[in-house]
Amino acid sequence: MQESIKYFHKERRLNNLSSVKDFGVENARKVIKYHQSFPEYEPTPLVDLKGLAADLGVNSIYVKDESYRFGLNAFKVLGGSYCIGSYIADQLGVDISEMPFERITSPEVKEKVGNITFVTATDGNHGRGIAWTANRLNQKSVVYMPKGSAEERLHNIQLLGADASITEFNYDDAVRLAKKNADEYGWVMVQDTAWEGYEKIPRWIMQGYTTMAYEAIQQLGDNKPTHIFLQAGVGAMSGGITGFFADLYGDEERPVITIVEPNKADCIFRTAEADDGNLHFVKGDMDSIMAGLCCGEPCTLGWEVLRDHADYFVSMPDYVAAEGMRILGAPLTGDPRVISGESGASTLGFVAELLRNPSLWELKKKLGIDETSKILCFSTEGDTDKANYKRIVWDGLYPGF
Repeated sequence: MQESIKYFHKERRLNNLSSVKDFGVENARKVIKYHQSFPEYEPTPLVDLKGLAADLGVNSIYVKDESYRFGLNAFKVLGGSYCIGSYIADQLGVDISEMPFERITSPEVKEKVGNITFVTATDGNHGRGIAWTANRLNQKSVVYMPKGSAEERLHNIQLLGADASITEFNYDDAVRLAKKNADEYGWVMVQDTAWEGYEKIPRWIMQGYTTMAYEAIQQLGDNKPTHIFLQAGVGAMSGGITGFFADLYGDEERPVITIVEPNKADCIFRTAEADDGNLHFVKGDMDSIMAGLCCGEPCTLGWEVLRDHADYFVSMPDYVAAEGMRILGAPLTGDPRVISGESGASTLGFVAELLRNPSLWELKKKLGIDETSKILCFSTEGDTDKANYKRIVWDGLYPGF
């Protein structure tokens, strides 16, 4: 039996923009300046899928292709690098704007801060970003992965010098293991999951993600999007990017923002749907192909932004993400190819399903999507698990209808 797509519409809370300033344009300029100081920095492509937009009956579809980010095949390094840089700057009592790559890697700084071990839990991409940054800044990292994680993702993290392992826990319990060992061994926990008493580092991570939004608006020029689709795990990336656009456009001019999640790990959707002031968790195994989104406990900071500034929340089956992977991987004539992983393709997959499936046209109408719509998606990862990517795209795993 085909699993269904569920959605919930939340009314915007107007005149409540103070909470998004941390992720707004002014701060994003500081973030991107830090990232630009790394020798590896280049803006990732914003792909204009003209053929797909015409086929689906909208004005334009843009996809920000994060598979090119710092050579790591995913966007997560943006948050990892900015939070580690901000932590070191904070230890020295200076602002991150005074700590470009050349200075933060200097012998003088290393002598002052000493040896630091950064610890995190990850489904793959975040841990790789933390390991890469720790390696580049001459520090150490420990990375815990949930059970079922891809060996390829583990190996890529280990290649960067991290002490990395796959645990017997789900994602949220791996986070608890990271915290326990951070407390016991004096390590610094760098997690995008925020909770009461642990918010400074997650906020830095969320701010780090705004680099890709800032790049996107520069690349779009005058082509302001009418609709933005963002994927959520704990809600840190989607919260940070939603905050950026809320600050940029304000209440009245902001595009319609839709958050998508796998239905087996839809903690943001459940929290939005309950609308009772509490966070709602998903427990146990979260068996979805969208491994990077398999998180059961919302980030408090991310949820606070999404609660006030996102419009629609979607819980969807795996076949939708698989559809997005295949569409991006086998584009229409004239459209560039985007290699997008299971989590990365989730938003484009939902857009395609929304515009092709008659049973969803009522939702399409509610979203206000028509031939004038300009749609922006973020492909947050490439084929970080190449074997699984091939199974889905070549062999038709999760074929959909």
